[in-house]
Amino acid sequence: MSRPQTVDDLIDSRLMARLDQLDVVSRKIFTSKIQGERRSRRRGQSVEFADFRSYSPGDDLRFVDWNIYARLDRLFLKMFLEEEDLSMVIAIDLSASMDSGDPSKIDYARRLAMALGYIGLVNNNRVSLFGFGGTARKADGVGAAPRIERLTGMRGRRRTREMGSWILSREIGGEANFSDAMRAIALGGQGRGVLLVVSDFLFRDGFEQGLRYVAGRGFDLFALQILSPQETDPARAGISGDLRLVDSETRAETEVTASTAVLAAYRESLGTLVSSLREFSVRRSISHLLVETTLDLDTLLLDYLRRRGLLQ
Repeated sequence: MSRPQTVDDLIDSRLMARLDQLDVVSRKIFTSKIQGERRSRRRGQSVEFADFRSYSPGDDLRFVDWNIYARLDRLFLKMFLEEEDLSMVIAIDLSASMDSGDPSKIDYARRLAMALGYIGLVNNNRVSLFGFGGTARKADGVGAAPRIERLTGMRGRRRTREMGSWILSREIGGEANFSDAMRAIALGGQGRGVLLVVSDFLFRDGFEQGLRYVAGRGFDLFALQILSPQETDPARAGISGDLRLVDSETRAETEVTASTAVLAAYRESLGTLVSSLREFSVRRSISHLLVETTLDLDTLLLDYLRRRGLLQ
């Protein structure tokens, strides 16, 4: 599949029509500072009636149903379903390791982020995007600062092209600064809601600290681990013989002989990483999903993520 160049390459009209039927679901009920579009089980003061309950001394008399009082000579309060705002945060790994594979991990991640963001926008959720990876020169010109880019507070279908243009214009490269990015999200006041981390999770310093920053912060957290078929099975890449491997992020080099034993050790190491992420996620109520870039995006969205409870 060719690399997306335009917003229409990221999401076509056929997929948009199918996604129009979906909505984002949170397993948790959130309290927001503003009245929003999402119905809550929490009783409040919106316009949609829920039930009655008997009056108790000290209750607000504005919510007494005087028609019932006139008929029954008893005081009852009207109760309402409160609407609340759902925040949807999508964090995209822009580090150099994502720019590999066939199909490409970063192209798949961009399309996935676009589709998920679109679902949030058309349902009037508050959508924010974070890109992390690589480094940028500090303002004083000395050293390098972690690169964390963001587009926050979007709402409504009209922001679709702005979101797509932002996703396409992010540069790929350098090392991931995962812990810093997750800390920025945790402290960024994005509101409570759904947080989706789209990454290969191949971090030199590990994923644990980063996920600890956002786990338990009120987010319904999804770790979407994107790997290419060549990573899950190097035999598909035709790797054999003596090789000089170059780390895409640190540029460190190492020489190996791609023997059967070496490839088996690699697969075991990758399996250990995936299992560790899955077990870490289970312990902290994080939904982990391993996604190979050969998986059809429609299937991921309309089947897998619906069964995982993210979409309905």
